[in-house]
Amino acid sequence: MLRTVTAGLIGLVFGTGIAISGMGNPAKVLNFFDIAGTWDPSLALVMASALVVSAIGYHFVLRRPKPVLEARFHVPTGRKLDLPLLAGSAAFGIGWGISGFCPGGAIPALGLGEPSAWIFVGAMLAGIAAARTIRLALEARITQPA
Repeated sequence: MLRTVTAGLIGLVFGTGIAISGMGNPAKVLNFFDIAGTWDPSLALVMASALVVSAIGYHFVLRRPKPVLEARFHVPTGRKLDLPLLAGSAAFGIGWGISGFCPGGAIPALGLGEPSAWIFVGAMLAGIAAARTIRLALEARITQPA
């Protein structure tokens, strides 16, 4: 119960930050990518601020023996650049550049009443389901004896 409440509060803080910064507005994000036109550097400021806060947080939190609400830290250990990572990164970037939404901004935009956010989140969920289905089918083919 405490983990759920904590996750909800963290999500509320994140969503509030997205709403206050205007990052739930796809036009604002798309203007960041329009360097030759109506360029808006505010997204870079939001990203830089998030990076500084995260770096400070990681510095202090990872010095603890374990998280407050978990038995151990779950920090990624993989350093391999493989096709799934590169393809997923490319799909994320292309989708963000075309729509002006990333998952972190689209979900709070649902609450802001942004109609295009509903289309984006629906497409995102369909893409997640399709990718999972394809991955499971490929894994099943690999593990089956010839």
